[in-house]
Amino acid sequence: MRRLASAPASTDRKPSAPTTARPPARAHDRVTARLLARSARATVAGLPSTPPSPHWRVGEQSLRLLTVAAVASVAALATGHAWLLALAAGPAVLLALAAPGRSRPSWLTAESTAEPRRCFEGEQIVVRITVRHDGRIGPLDPTIALGPGVALEALTVGATGVDLVLRTRSWGRWTLGAVDVDVYDAGGLTRRTVRSDLGEVDVFPVPSASRLTPIPVRLPERLGEHTTAQEGTGVEVVGVRPHVPGERQRRIHWPSTTRRDAVQINQFAAERAADAVVLLDALADFRDAATGLSSLDETLRAAGGLTRAYLRRHDRVGLIAVGGTLRWLTAGTGDRQFYRMVESVLEVRQDRRHRGPALPRLPLPALPGHALVYAFTSLADQRILEVLGQVRERGNPLVVVEIPAGEPPVAPGDEIDALALRLWHAEREAMRSALRTKGIPVARYVPGETLDLALAPLLRRRIGGGVR
Repeated sequence: MRRLASAPASTDRKPSAPTTARPPARAHDRVTARLLARSARATVAGLPSTPPSPHWRVGEQSLRLLTVAAVASVAALATGHAWLLALAAGPAVLLALAAPGRSRPSWLTAESTAEPRRCFEGEQIVVRITVRHDGRIGPLDPTIALGPGVALEALTVGATGVDLVLRTRSWGRWTLGAVDVDVYDAGGLTRRTVRSDLGEVDVFPVPSASRLTPIPVRLPERLGEHTTAQEGTGVEVVGVRPHVPGERQRRIHWPSTTRRDAVQINQFAAERAADAVVLLDALADFRDAATGLSSLDETLRAAGGLTRAYLRRHDRVGLIAVGGTLRWLTAGTGDRQFYRMVESVLEVRQDRRHRGPALPRLPLPALPGHALVYAFTSLADQRILEVLGQVRERGNPLVVVEIPAGEPPVAPGDEIDALALRLWHAEREAMRSALRTKGIPVARYVPGETLDLALAPLLRRRIGGGVR
């Protein structure tokens, strides 16, 4: 049975490399049949630390033949029976025939390809490793060392290559790992190891389902799909008015014209595009003890769903990520903007390891005037309130989307832990109350549910901004 000892997908620390257990080698024909028919004994180990030897080495089959020849020779000398030397003759002949000659390759290389290099969580990556050589070779015996972000699903060993099917575990920029391929000679008695690095892959978080796009009170003077209170050239009728000479007749409202005995014209609402900025709180990452969900993972999934909803309506969306290195992206439109935003936050986990003494000021280009800011936060770090204060100082309308961080575990019957949990709940409720007192709506997102359930109350009225 294959030993799957790949590193776990931890969020904050590099997993330790597990112990490698190589499968025992068989005779040449049995090894070939075993690896070509089924690859269930290929080893999956931790990331290799030292490069393989570039020289040919004695294989397991050679060691067995040497053991048989040595035991037979010692037995013949100890007992005085010359016929025992015949048992050593066969292995000796095989070892002599397997000596370095023209049949052994003089050079070996391994090349790898992986498709696709950019994918979403849970999707498959197909890796093909091809062994280039001259001369003749025997079977291949791979040792697979996977990175923490992928898992092995299928393995096929061919005559000149190895095929892997990997499945991504979580979002991030991951190293796929490396594969050491033991190449045996045609006789299966000596082997040489070649290594192939599989490179990196960008794994995007799967956006949550979201369709609603709340809008602020003021919209920029740019054509879009959101209706406004001003009269314009949209498609939504908001009233009628007397006809002015020069207007198109197709805008005539005939029922009102008939009743008033005067030409009446339809009034249409102007349609404008909105500017939105997604503010990601990467100051802390908590894993729910009950569900195992990561607050940082759910933050990116919820933010990705909201970003797609606005981009589908041709709005502009920007990005700010606080925690470690400050990352920001100016507002843009289209599918390309979505992938730019996702790529810019793939290294958020690594950035959080390098925390500065204080949070930097938000750059001016990151917050367009009157842009609606969505702050996705677990409200677990008090420093996020400083960032929200900077947003309000600039007069931008602000919505806080609370991501659940899970409750601290409490031992049954422990009164001190129970009291600490009550204080923890009270502190979080005080933060929510302080935000609502300042006119900042707080929407609570539940993982597994659509984000629209949290944003639906915001559609009752348009969201106003702060005072500069």
